Amino acid sequence: MNSTIFVSTDAIRASFSSAMSSMYRTEVPAYGTLLSLVSKVNAQTLAASPELRHRLEQTDTLDRISEERHGAIRVGTAAELAMLRRVFAIVGMHPVGYYDLSEAGVPVHSTAFRPVGDAALKINPFRVFTSLLRLDLVADPELRNEARNILETRQIFTTKAISLIEKAETEGGLNAEDAALFVQEILETFRWHDHASVSIELYSRLHDAHRLIADVVSFKGPHINHLTPRTLDIDAVQELMPAHGISPKAVIEGPPTRACPILLRQTSFKALEENVSFRNALGEWEAGSHTARFGEIEQRGIALTPKGRALYDQLLAESRKTVRPAADGSNAEAYIAALTDAFMAFPDDWNSIRRQGLGYFRYSVVDCLPQNTLSAREASNIETLLAMGAVQFDPIVYEDFLPVSAAGIFQSNLGDDTSQKFAASPSQREFEDCLGAPVLDEFAHYVSLERASIDACLRHFKPIALAS
Repeated sequence: MNSTIFVSTDAIRASFSSAMSSMYRTEVPAYGTLLSLVSKVNAQTLAASPELRHRLEQTDTLDRISEERHGAIRVGTAAELAMLRRVFAIVGMHPVGYYDLSEAGVPVHSTAFRPVGDAALKINPFRVFTSLLRLDLVADPELRNEARNILETRQIFTTKAISLIEKAETEGGLNAEDAALFVQEILETFRWHDHASVSIELYSRLHDAHRLIADVVSFKGPHINHLTPRTLDIDAVQELMPAHGISPKAVIEGPPTRACPILLRQTSFKALEENVSFRNALGEWEAGSHTARFGEIEQRGIALTPKGRALYDQLLAESRKTVRPAADGSNAEAYIAALTDAFMAFPDDWNSIRRQGLGYFRYSVVDCLPQNTLSAREASNIETLLAMGAVQFDPIVYEDFLPVSAAGIFQSNLGDDTSQKFAASPSQREFEDCLGAPVLDEFAHYVSLERASIDACLRHFKPIALAS
């Protein structure tokens, strides 16, 4: 019998998230500025809205706000993706959702590794948006083969990291010493490298095919390309960024400003142009530059049902038919006006969103209500319980991502003046084959959370129904 005391996956994830944040703050000092700015805005927002603070406290989600962030990483091969899945499993993060970014001009498809249970999310909600390069979308067959050969010969995980992954899988976990070492070894996969693994000539060809292809192929490791803190008021952060020496992108990605936030809004500053050394034709190191890493901020709203998501997609498409946001931000004001106008058709109060079946909600019992005031019929109907004030509801936070928004962030921060075009080619089965596992369907997951909360409320009142 194994008597080893294992560190919980939640604790390892919290340590991993903290270590990643510290590393990225050192590598990209502006990220530290963003953290300070977001912390200031969140404190001001909570002070100005006691009701918001109360609901976050009541739902035990206040503390997670300051810990919340997501990262993004791009890998080049199925083997790299499959190994990342094993890594993230050790820290309690699972693949949720499939995203095809080719339709938005980015040659990758992706998933989000994240915790899925309520308890795990409250402890540490770290997410990593993970993309796999689509070499099949590279038009030049010679360049495609060169890129594939480079990717297939690199190893992005340390020998010790692989050993610890295998140990955790074999033994069912990691002890404290191994868990600490695991975090440090895995961090090496996400670390920045300022020496390219390709020649300047090949880098230029990869770059001309697509900047993101050059970013994935040209280095010995994939490097984290951004970390994103969560704010409670992204408009305030956007407005304050210039005063803190940071120039934000012109348009916040996602839905417009609303009283009841939906899905996900994101803004960022333009990717850094960083010094990188390349080998020249003589095999000597030559100074160059590469644009990859940037800063991002997000504001999360309610998770939408398929009906709500269809309405969101319809309204976003309508706004972009009127004004399509330019990469240089030159028509930002007109686009924001068109977006705001289009989304007037989306209800902006929680009860309307709930009653129209547009969003997911978590239901909970109101403790102060005398239970003996309920009849058996009343105690078994969630709508009746709501109307009587016996039950309340709160929006379920959207924990996932939006492909159009992700592509917009990628393109603006990689410095693309014009969007590159690829034929939309979603291939979830191919992605899951590379991953080595199916991805969790986000809609099925949210509906299960909502249903579980309703069932818990009804169970609470069931003894009353039986007694009546």
